[in-house]
Amino acid sequence: MVRWASLFSSDGHRRAHRELHEGRRLLPVRRNEALPPALPAKEVTKVALRLKYQIEQVISCELDEDAVTKANSNVITKAVIQTAREAGGEEHKACVVYCLLVCLRWFKLQALAELWDSDLHQLRAVACEMLAKRIIEAEENQDYLMHDVLLKRYSMCIDGENTPPVNAVERAVDLHALRVIGSSGYQKCIKYLWHGWLCQDDKDPSTFIEYPERVNTHYWSHVNPDRLRAPIYQNTVQIFFSLLYLVLYTIVINTINPSGDLDVVEGLLYIMTLGFVCDEITKFWKVGRFYFGFWNAFNSTLYILLIVSFILRVVALTHSPDSSDAERMRFNALSYNFLAFSAPMFWGRILLYLDTFRFFGAMLVVLKVMMKESLIFFALLGVVIVGFLQGFMGMDQADPQNAMTPSIILQGMANSVMQSPDFGVFQEFSAPFGILLYYFFTFVVMVILLNILIALYNSAYEDITGNAIDEYMALFAHRTLQFVRAPDENVFIAPFNLIEIFLLIIPFEWWLPTARYERLNHYVMGVIYSPLLLITALVETLNARRIRLNRRLGEEDDDTVQEWEEAAQDLLMDFQAENWDLKVSETKPNVELDPCVLEVRELKGQVAELMGVVKRLKEEVEGVRRGGGGGGGAVVNGVDEVGGNEGSSVDGNGGDTEVVNGEEGTAAETGGDTTGEPQE
Repeated sequence: MVRWASLFSSDGHRRAHRELHEGRRLLPVRRNEALPPALPAKEVTKVALRLKYQIEQVISCELDEDAVTKANSNVITKAVIQTAREAGGEEHKACVVYCLLVCLRWFKLQALAELWDSDLHQLRAVACEMLAKRIIEAEENQDYLMHDVLLKRYSMCIDGENTPPVNAVERAVDLHALRVIGSSGYQKCIKYLWHGWLCQDDKDPSTFIEYPERVNTHYWSHVNPDRLRAPIYQNTVQIFFSLLYLVLYTIVINTINPSGDLDVVEGLLYIMTLGFVCDEITKFWKVGRFYFGFWNAFNSTLYILLIVSFILRVVALTHSPDSSDAERMRFNALSYNFLAFSAPMFWGRILLYLDTFRFFGAMLVVLKVMMKESLIFFALLGVVIVGFLQGFMGMDQADPQNAMTPSIILQGMANSVMQSPDFGVFQEFSAPFGILLYYFFTFVVMVILLNILIALYNSAYEDITGNAIDEYMALFAHRTLQFVRAPDENVFIAPFNLIEIFLLIIPFEWWLPTARYERLNHYVMGVIYSPLLLITALVETLNARRIRLNRRLGEEDDDTVQEWEEAAQDLLMDFQAENWDLKVSETKPNVELDPCVLEVRELKGQVAELMGVVKRLKEEVEGVRRGGGGGGGAVVNGVDEVGGNEGSSVDGNGGDTEVVNGEEGTAAETGGDTTGEPQE
């Protein structure tokens, strides 16, 4: 919540920064809580530089992306992952994932700066994602993973100054790192944040703590207005008010007042609009220009139309209430026209709050990417329209007696863009130049530019649908962080923010002590959210019972018993007792390695074994020769030959007889030399 006095102070940002660091606790506030390690920004930067050097050495040339991303990659090996994990040492190992995301950003920037090696740097960026994903999924200590690796905020030392602290969860969303977002540990952390099981510490916003009442099965302990900070409940309230907003609009547009007077439903509609406008202004004031996006522009356009409609209605009310007053009727009709004109935007606005559902979320991602791609088309179209419009206007100025007007020219060009050209209008316009220029304009727009737009849409659709699940998870993570990144101390969701502004901030905030003011906000939220709190308390009580059951069974808090698990429990399945696990392990294939690699390794083992046998035989032969003195013994095919009747014989000429493959013979008898070749 913004303090009212801070809006008029000149050093608000500096004072807030000082208060943040002065108010940060240096010692743990709970007995069982360990002191969080302080990681200096310079040390974190060193870890990031080590990782960048490692990735540059591991991927020194361009490779196929599949060689890096596949499960049995021979690039991102277990040794490479272990080396990356050790980049921070034992003290700074928690920041490795964050530093990999920093390296991801560095490689993307380097790809833009060095276009000749763009593919190589993009591949290194992919390697950063894969390393972070593998480290997250290999971590067994889930508490350490969520609190220290993913949610602890770190800073970098750039140009001698520390950057604003950011955690790995936020960095992955900002960089749209789909592989990191899609990892199991990351999604588990997002789920805990979504349900409010992990929340920011009131005394230190940079630290996330567990919700202490998560396992409390007492109903009334969960009736707490502070639980509305949980993103799941804020999103539910926003969906409710959006549907109510649409219902009020439908009633207003279908029950027009002939007299032009404002009724109760119209009053509620405009009051809710005021609340939404104040909410947008407050968030823009907090976040700055980075808050402004597609949906903000969409909502702002809708609110502007409604404000214009309201102003016209007020102007109409200033005239005579007589039904024959033409001015009053004209302004009323104009007000309703603006109101009716905004109907598609009212229904489209619902999609913004349904993006947490998978179907709508994936569709919104496709729509968002298509709108971005269409900017290229509209940029080209704008240049083309301005060029041709200048030509048409020049022809119109050269012949003042023609029947063409600027409005007719613009309408004809708009018809061409909408694939409905009107050639008859330009037939006699500065003949033959007017019709030729219009033909050329129609060809450029309908044949070239519109096909470019179709190709852009097709490419965007294929890219998104190919990663539909990861894109949805990224959208859901972004939605969660919208509630978590800058949480209000007191959650007044629009239009309840009008109560905060006009009944709390203006009359009490500037003079009431902080403790009493917070208590007053707590009571007010308890009253206005009481129906919702009764429902959320029931939900959290049921969740607490399920969490306790999971802990007794040794499972994770968010574990849910599936159908096959329940069947295995009912049938008391024990694969070890049946020796089924041994049979499966004997026949299961090794999918971690390529079959060719397995065969080569097996062949290498056989060759090594054969070389060992040959080496032993050679040693035995040399030993026999040394032990036999002058006798020339040999061992061939495992048969020992010594100076005797069995292994060797001496012929009458004194020559040694050699045993080859079990047969005796001499060089003299065969008439050949010692190699077995016949003598000439």
